[in-house]
Amino acid sequence: MLEDRMAAARPITPAIGQQPSPPEAAASWPAAYPQGYAVVDVETTGLARDDRIVSAAVYRLDVHGEVEDHWYTLVNPERDPGPVWIHGLTSDMLAAAPLFPEIVPELSKRLEGRVLVAHNAMFDWSMIAREYARAEAEAPVRQRLCTIALSKELRLPLPNHKLESLAAHYGVTQQHAHHALDDARVLAEAFRPSLRLAAQANLRLPLLACQPLTEWADGPAAPRQRPAAAAYRPTSWRPSRKRPACPYPNPGRYEPGARLVQGMRVAFSGDTSVDRELLEDRAIEAGLHVATSVSRLTSLLVTNDPESRTSKTAKAASFGTPVIDEAAFMQLLQDVAPAPASG
Repeated sequence: MLEDRMAAARPITPAIGQQPSPPEAAASWPAAYPQGYAVVDVETTGLARDDRIVSAAVYRLDVHGEVEDHWYTLVNPERDPGPVWIHGLTSDMLAAAPLFPEIVPELSKRLEGRVLVAHNAMFDWSMIAREYARAEAEAPVRQRLCTIALSKELRLPLPNHKLESLAAHYGVTQQHAHHALDDARVLAEAFRPSLRLAAQANLRLPLLACQPLTEWADGPAAPRQRPAAAAYRPTSWRPSRKRPACPYPNPGRYEPGARLVQGMRVAFSGDTSVDRELLEDRAIEAGLHVATSVSRLTSLLVTNDPESRTSKTAKAASFGTPVIDEAAFMQLLQDVAPAPASG
């Protein structure tokens, strides 16, 4: 068992309160709801398709969202651990950790036959699916549920879509943010009341299919040419916030439904569930121009609060700039088209 390998480095004691299901739960529970859930959180070396998982945690929940058990492990990414300043895991801490293929049997046992639940589930699922593909295996999960999407369906009065805001709404105390085990615990506690609210309203859960990767090339979609101005310090990996100039000319405005193209301008507004700096870095690595404001040349405005009346959303509306949420943007980042050949 690869249980709680992090204890020697950053000990935490998972404390999740078991709350008995109300007597009428069985009678009123929607019959179409899943029979079990796997609340998942992974910490990674970054956001790109060639980045790796450095730690993973799973809380297994029953049909009503009650905790059955939990599991946690470090993972040796076989490369630089990435944003140590976020997850706190150094190369020394990960040196003796198992490789991902070694945790596949235990992780699969905890995912099998359950709906994968995560905060910004597209990201967690994509990282897990890639790791399984590298290991020449297939994750035994067919559906995922994003707690951001569920919060929107429930119309929860949240100031933003960060996990800490969802936790605060339900009075859940977070002990160690960006520690996979504690983030999974917090999400499990916050998911349970959300699930019950959805059941009471007989709400259709926002379930999406998990498509496994059948082919895998262990490398980035495009060469990661990071200019010198954006070089990472080897000790912390944290980049300078002075963004390098985009090496590609602006190819024109984004057409909804099409691919992003290198050189297109994107802007961000409001809070994001994934660290903003990592999102910006991933956009830069993909060849996009990260702008600080919205103009007629801006292709996309990324925000989880499109109804908020900020200067950026107002300008986007006046210029006809498409506005998408973080999850949709991360999906577009998976397949950015190369810049057109000059001349």
